[in-house]
Amino acid sequence: MGPLRLSTDGNTTIIYRTIKHAIDYVPKHNPISEDHISTIKKFFKDNRQVLVLTGAGVSTESGIPDYRSEGVGLFARSGTKPVQYQEFLKYPKIRQRYWARNFVGWPNFSSIAPNQNHAILKHLEDRQQVQRIITQNVDNLHSKAGSRQVIELHGTAFKVVCLSCDYITSRFAFQKVLSDINQEIIAAPQAVRPDGDIDLPQEFVEDFKTPACPKCGGVLKPDIVFFGDNVPKSRVDAINDEVDKCDALLVLGSSLSTYSGYRIILRVKELHKQVGIVNIGPTRADHLVDFKINAKCSEVLQHCKQQNSETDG
Repeated sequence: MGPLRLSTDGNTTIIYRTIKHAIDYVPKHNPISEDHISTIKKFFKDNRQVLVLTGAGVSTESGIPDYRSEGVGLFARSGTKPVQYQEFLKYPKIRQRYWARNFVGWPNFSSIAPNQNHAILKHLEDRQQVQRIITQNVDNLHSKAGSRQVIELHGTAFKVVCLSCDYITSRFAFQKVLSDINQEIIAAPQAVRPDGDIDLPQEFVEDFKTPACPKCGGVLKPDIVFFGDNVPKSRVDAINDEVDKCDALLVLGSSLSTYSGYRIILRVKELHKQVGIVNIGPTRADHLVDFKINAKCSEVLQHCKQQNSETDG
């Protein structure tokens, strides 16, 4: 962990540690082989409308760790598990701890920049080689990179919604609300989680104040699908429409451990369409797909962009 630094955010003084270089969050992997390069180039040559499903492995190079990777994921590093939806609903103390950690982690999480994975996917989208991006990430990095054809499967950490009414606000506006009612909080986070949450000593959590919905007094939560929650039906329907239209599916940086992502692969295969995976380590769908490349996403995607440069030349 880097040295302590002091930052002032409005009336809130935050002590934070600099996050380790992004490479620390990328699992150990072998270099991409020539066979793999040929495979991914042929994939994009043969399929005009590619649907892309992205997971945490696309964002690790931006400095956001995934949950599960051996040695570098948050489970491996700390044993910390993500908040469960029913726990968030049922226990005020769980919500208090979540929002306290999220509050302190937000300045760093919200300022994280896209990496070359996001940039290359935007390039492929511009060339109409990528039909749509379905992302399991809630970090908004595809949109920051300029992609417009994005479906956020698990929602976004950049909005806050009420569970009882139609109230919705931006996470930035909610940060100001939290800051105003918690002016004395000081925290020393250790690691940002994929949903913007961080590790925080319990003594800093106990006095943290969490506001109710200003419209109806209901519970406020980030507009993300927590573990144990369901993806909205309208979003599932939109994804199914994209699956029906695509020529093939490419999975990038996901172990497909959650069923919401895995069932997309099942649907694509039911339609007898090609599926490829690029991921470091095994995935839930390795036995179903047409090819699997065990490599860092950017090392694979850069050859797709290079192929376009060669064609244009």
